[in-house]
Amino acid sequence: MNWNFLYYSIGQLLPPFVIDINTKWKELATTVAGGNIEGDGLNQLRFPYSIYIDDDDQSIYISDGSNHRIVKWKFDATNGEVVAGRNGKGNKIDQLNEPTDAILDKENNSLIICDSKNRRIVRWYRDSDTNQQIMISDISCWGLTMDNNGDLYVSDTEKYDVKRWKKGETHGTIVAGGNGGGNSVNQFSSPRFLFVDQDYSVYVADFFNAWVVKWMKGAKEGIVVARAQVSQSNPNYPNRLSGVIVDHMGNIYVSDTTNCKVTR
Repeated sequence: MNWNFLYYSIGQLLPPFVIDINTKWKELATTVAGGNIEGDGLNQLRFPYSIYIDDDDQSIYISDGSNHRIVKWKFDATNGEVVAGRNGKGNKIDQLNEPTDAILDKENNSLIICDSKNRRIVRWYRDSDTNQQIMISDISCWGLTMDNNGDLYVSDTEKYDVKRWKKGETHGTIVAGGNGGGNSVNQFSSPRFLFVDQDYSVYVADFFNAWVVKWMKGAKEGIVVARAQVSQSNPNYPNRLSGVIVDHMGNIYVSDTTNCKVTR
C-alpha cells in the first residue's frame, strides 16, 4: 500500500452529515490530496492519519503524521499549505510529534490537534504562528471530535476511554469506556477515531477489537454496531477498524484498515 493516500480516518464532519437518499457512489475515486509518492514536499504526504473537511472554506485539513505537521489543501489544489508544525519534529510549543487528528474550532479560529507522541492536545490559532496553547497534558490521545455545543471529546488509548471536556473545564468526564482494556462492551482495546451525533451518542472505532461501539448519553456500556469483515485474501490476518462517521439517517461508515476499504 502507498502511504501517501488518506488511509486511516474517514474524516471529521459535524452533525448533521447529510447525504441525499438517492446519492449514487462513483465506482472510481479522485485523489484530492497527495498521490505523489510519500515524502515531505508540499504535494506529498507521509502517514496521513486523518482529515477534517471545511465546507465553508472549500478545504481539507490533514494530519500528516510522519511529517509532524497539519496541512491544508484547497479543493482542486495541487499543493498543500502547512498550517501547523512548520518547525519539524519536536516537543517545543511550536512543534508537533506525529499528530494523529486535528479538528477546526471556528468559534476561536483555531485548530485543536492531538499531538500524540508529545502526549498533549494543543490549540493552534490559524492567524498566528506564535500563540499556541497546550489544552490538555499527559494524555495518550488519538481521536478528537466536537459536539454542537462546542464540547471536546478525546479518545485515550492508554486509559481505554473517551472523555468529554466542556468549555472551561480542567478535568474531563468519561463518557465511554474507563473500565480497563478488554473486549467486553464496557471496555476498549484501543479506541481510535470517534463521532458524536446530535443526541450526544458517541461512536468509537475500537482498533484491536475490530468493531465500532455506540455509547448512548449516560450509558454504562456500549452497543456493537459494526464489526470488521474477515479478509477474503488473508482470513488469518487480524482485522482492524480505525475510523467512523454517521450520516443523518443513521448509516455508519467505517474505514476497514485490514481490507483497505470503507464500508457502510
